[in-house]
Amino acid sequence: MNMKSRVTMVLATLGMVMAMVVPGISQEKTAGDMQILREKIRADKKLLVAENMQLTEAEAKAFWPVYDQYQAELFLLRTRTMKLINDYADAYEKMNNDTARKLVDELVNIENLGPKLRQEYLPRFRKVLPEVKVARYYQIENKIQAGLMYELAENIPLMKAGK
Repeated sequence: MNMKSRVTMVLATLGMVMAMVVPGISQEKTAGDMQILREKIRADKKLLVAENMQLTEAEAKAFWPVYDQYQAELFLLRTRTMKLINDYADAYEKMNNDTARKLVDELVNIENLGPKLRQEYLPRFRKVLPEVKVARYYQIENKIQAGLMYELAENIPLMKAGK
């Protein structure tokens, strides 16, 4: 399976998770179902990274603990994004200026945290990998993020024009 196919597969899985929280989907998932799905996505993503990083044994030993820490923090950002989407869905029909302001403020805060997190982890990845592999890893993460953003843009309706 080539890189594009693997990324598409992972993005499709991540897209399914995001689709569960967008407006218009009323079926509730149990906490256990969501936890199983999250764990599968994490495992699939890790497999995608492993297949495409071509790490030596020594690099792998040093890389995976940093990767796991980074993913834990990235997960917190994605959880915050999912909460924002849920808040938007809840307010969609009765949107007012105060709610819209809070949603936009939270969106901007979340968007600002992503680059800070990448910058914070860059020296850690550079410490355990050669530059080419650091660049490759960041490229993989960027492709996944782009796919998620596309999925969100595609599935979340525009706010209704208001007063």
